[in-house]
This record gives sequence, C-alpha cells and structure tokens, in this order.
Amino acid sequence: MDYGPAAPHGPDMSGNHPPVRDISQNERQIFDYLIRPDDSYDRNGVYWADMPLAKQVKFVSSYDMKEAARELRNIGAMTKADPLSPVSYYFKNMVLPGAGLGLEGYVLFSIGNLTPLFQAAFPACWKTSKICNANWIAAVTYLELIGILLGQALVGVLGDWLGRRWGLIQDASIMFLGLVMLTAAWGVTENGWVICYAWSLFIYGVGVGGEYPMTATSSMENAVGSGKVSTKEDRLHRGRKVTSAFLMQGWGQLANQAIVIICLLAFHHGSGNPKYSEVSAQWTYRVSFAIPAVLTLWLVYYRTYRMKAASRQLMVAKKRGNVTGYDRESLRLTFTYFGPRLIATAGGWFANDIFFYGNKLFQSTFIEVITNKSTSIMPGWLYNLINIGVELVGYYLASFLIDNKLYGRKKMQMFGFLMDFILFVVPAFHYAYYTSAPHIKAFQAMYFLSSFFNQFGPNCTTFLVAAEVYPTPIRATAHGFSAAVGKLGALTAAVMYSYISNQQKFYVVPWFGLMGMLVTLIFLPDTTGLDLKEQERRWQFIRAGRDSDYHGVAVHPKHLSWWERFRGVGKHYNADLDYKQKIEEMRVDWEMTQARKSAEKENLLDEDDFDDSIFSSDVSTYFERTGSTPLMQGKEKYPLGDESESPERDLGKPMR
Repeated sequence: MDYGPAAPHGPDMSGNHPPVRDISQNERQIFDYLIRPDDSYDRNGVYWADMPLAKQVKFVSSYDMKEAARELRNIGAMTKADPLSPVSYYFKNMVLPGAGLGLEGYVLFSIGNLTPLFQAAFPACWKTSKICNANWIAAVTYLELIGILLGQALVGVLGDWLGRRWGLIQDASIMFLGLVMLTAAWGVTENGWVICYAWSLFIYGVGVGGEYPMTATSSMENAVGSGKVSTKEDRLHRGRKVTSAFLMQGWGQLANQAIVIICLLAFHHGSGNPKYSEVSAQWTYRVSFAIPAVLTLWLVYYRTYRMKAASRQLMVAKKRGNVTGYDRESLRLTFTYFGPRLIATAGGWFANDIFFYGNKLFQSTFIEVITNKSTSIMPGWLYNLINIGVELVGYYLASFLIDNKLYGRKKMQMFGFLMDFILFVVPAFHYAYYTSAPHIKAFQAMYFLSSFFNQFGPNCTTFLVAAEVYPTPIRATAHGFSAAVGKLGALTAAVMYSYISNQQKFYVVPWFGLMGMLVTLIFLPDTTGLDLKEQERRWQFIRAGRDSDYHGVAVHPKHLSWWERFRGVGKHYNADLDYKQKIEEMRVDWEMTQARKSAEKENLLDEDDFDDSIFSSDVSTYFERTGSTPLMQGKEKYPLGDESESPERDLGKPMR
C-alpha cells in the first residue's frame, strides 16, 4: 500500500486532516493517556525534563513517593494473601533472570579464592613453580579472561543474529561443560593438572562472556515488552529490573566464599589453619565446583523450556525492518549515529575493570599488616566475606536509585568513578603512612568504601547502559563489544600488575577513574526516565533515512550526551509537533486495522500482525470523523487497552 505523504511513522503532510485543536475533550484525554503518561508529563502536557528545576524536583519526588506507596501496598496485599508470595515474586522476576550471572559470579570469583589454597597445599607447583611451568600458572588467569572476552564479542553478535533465547541456552550449556571439566580436571603430573584446569576455565569463560550481553538484553526487553504502547514498568523500573539481575553476581560471590570456607572446615578436620593437605584442598576445590554444575544443568533446562519468548522483541524489530538474518544495515547505522556512545560504554567499562581488579590491591596489603604476615588463608577469606557484604549494599542501593530521574545512571556512574579516584589517589601519595600499623584501619576503610562505590556506580551502570543506549537489532552486539573492551581492561590490569610494585599500582590505577568520568560526561547520554519505545521510534526514522523528521523526547537534550548536543542532534526536538506526529502515526495504524477485516476474511494476515487494543471508541470516532480514506468502511469499536504488550504491526506489509 502506498501511503504517499501520510507514510507510516510520519505526520500526514497532505493537508487532508484537520488540526489537532479540533479534537473533543474526551478524545484529547485518551490521546494524552496514550501519548503523555502521567509519570512523565504534568497535567499541562509538559515533559518532566522541560520543567524548571524546582518544579522538576517537585514533580519527580511527588510521583516517586506515590509509586513507592503503590508498591508497598501491593507488597502488603500480596503478603496478606500469601506470606511467601513476595519472595516468589522476587525469585521469579529478579533471581531467575540473573541466575546465570549468579553462577558466573560464584565460579569466577572462586578462582581468586582457591589460588591461595593451591599455593599453600601445592607450593612446589603453584607458589615456587619448581615442578610446574610458571607460564601455565599465569595462563590460568589469562585464559579465563580471554575466554570471557571471546564469548562477549562472539555471543553478542550471535544473539542479534539467531536470537536471545538461543544465546541464553548456549551460554548455560557451555558453562555446564566448563564446570564438568573443572570438577573433573586432572593430569598425570601436577603441571598436567594445571594445564587441564586452565583450559577448563577458558571453556567456562566463553559461556560466561556470552552471559553478559544475553542477560542484559533479555532482562531489558522483558521489562520493555514488544507492544506499540510502552509500559509504566519500563519507564519507572527498567534500570532496577536489569540491575536486580546483575546483582545476583554479588550473591554468587557470597555463596562461593561461604561454601569454600565450609568445605575447607569439613575436609580439614574442622580447622582453617595450616598446614593444608593436598587431599583437603582437592576435596574443597572439586565439591565447590560440583555444586554450581548441578544448578547450571537446571538452568539449561529452564532456558530451553521456560523462556521460549526471550527473543520476541528482537523478532518484532527484525520483522518491522524486513530482516531475516543479522541486521548489517543496523550495524552500519549504529556506527554512524551512535558511534560516540561506544566510546562511553566501552571506554567506561574498560576503566571500571581496571578499578574492579585493582580493588584487590587493598586487601592483600592490609591483611598482611593486620595479621602480622600470617600464613593462614582464613583471614583473607573472612575479610573478603565482609567486603562482599559491603558490595551487596552498593548493588542494592544502585538498584533502588538507578531509575531516579534526579540522579539516575549517568550521575551515578560519574560519581562512582570520582569516588574511586579519590579513594585510590589518597593512599597512592601517602602509601607508607596508610600501610603502617597505626593507620592500617584507615587504609582498610578506604578498601571497603572503594568496593561500595564501585558497585554503587560504574560496575552496575556500565552493565545497564551498554544495552540501553542502542537500538534493539544491534543491542547484544553493542553490549558484547563494550563488555569485551571492559575485559581488555581486566587483562591489562592482570598483565600490568605483574611488572610493577604495589605502590606503583596505586599511582597508576586512580587515573582510570578520571578517564571513566570524562568519557561518561562527554559521550554517554542519560537514558534515565526515557521511554525506550521512543528510542525505538526514533530508530525507525533513522532506518527510513528521515532522522531530521523525528521530534520526540529521544532527542531531548536531557537524553543526549554532551557530544550529541554539540553536534546539534537535539535541534529537531519539538514537543507540540511530536504530539501531532504521534496522532498521525496512530491514524495510519488505525486505518490499517480497518483494512484488517477484509484481509482476515481472505486469510491474508497473521493474527499477531496488528494490535487494535489501544483504540478506544473516542479514538476510533475521531479517526472516522476526520478521515478521508475508503479503508474506513467497517467501523468497529475497540475498548481502551491497559498498556498492551502485544506485538507491533508490520507497517511495511503490503495489503491485497
């Protein structure tokens, strides 16, 4: 069908329709309900980011308080009906989406926990390298990171090509294979065991790497839905949903540290003190890996049979763009229009991973002073247990505030980088003072604070924004690329720290905090409060080569980076014109809905091609009254839908 000037996703330029001011009060209210939701617009139709600062603070705070009260009432009602229902809700919506990251956190951080045990139980191999190749000992860390990097880059592309569900299943399958290999790793010599152990970690790392883009994109798209009308859940709680899945990584670390301690006590005669036997070390290591292996096998089952709709939104986006395989055109357009955002998401993640691994510098230093160079591994494990608890506080606080429009992702990431810079640069230039016995407590406090601000900052936000600021067809690729560059930061830290002293490490690390803060400030847009349906709507204009015809909030200066504002991306923002434009887009949808009647009679359309639930009787009446197309012969009424999650129509499908 040729729409001529009244093309889909654009205003009617033919002049055949009356101006918006001719609509009735009821019709206006319905359009406002659909186009200007009350969580983002005030009663006068002013977008929250267009309000003066004082009014903006009042509007956001008032609505957030109202939303918090609503959620508390819901929790109360759920508890009254069934005391365990809030727990089951949390498990279903927060724990299960992040189960892969929880298991990943358990296994990967166990490597750092087990290495001191191996060095104590097998000193000739793991500590002095007399009977084992030192390069293979080092390769344990390097191969793990390379496997993760490879998985992030590869599975990101495959996730956009074959679908999120396929990526989730293959990630869990590879992780299960890696865990079986880790649990059963052996060799005829200790060096052979180390080689088997290292390659097992590489295999596991590939699965872990793919978990990052797949969990981020599937969690986000599950929150957004695939319908024409966005949901309040997307606008108000999208960040919380994604970071709640991500923080399962922290629970995985906590579980691993607790289980490793329990296993050592069980297999080392109830004592955590040296001397550690080879038998107790082997039992501790193998049992600690066998437990997540069983859970990962269950995860393979769950993703295969219980997550069949994980790729739904990607498939809708591909259908809309008439794409069947990998969307190479979207990749090209992403580099053209969103290339600088990659500097922010990849560069920020790179800087964060330097800090994330640098944080361990504090621990080894203060434990050595506090314990007077004790040879027991228990103090390190116990202090790590405390640190994980501090990290979890940071994870949860980030999850609670990440959707707050007055703070949000960008400010949280910048402030986290700034605090980590300060907490590393202070001991760097007073290293001898803070590492002396009288002042070691202050050094220890900076360690815990750096852990807190890393989680209540870039470690959570980089995971979210690397998926959020890109369009659906290329989202997993962009996230995987950003995560892979981040792991290059981890690899850089692992190599660099091998050649410089502890004090030199403190001289080097802080400046990556400044780097992360600057790339965030200049190149990262703030998507807090942005309706992702609007971002997808803008993407349709870009795909059609009509970027300048888009006037919605996705190009509001609030939701653009400094660089994008400097380049003039926001100059086309016009709230009034966008309102009229959306009504004309809805008119096109409605006209095609009328055409659906005859097409369905001839079995020319699939049932899911259209969603007419957004058209109330008032909206239909308005389009009937102001329309001039012969498509409007059968005039049926449709009830107003409640924020539908149905698939969008394929506006490009020809009608016969």
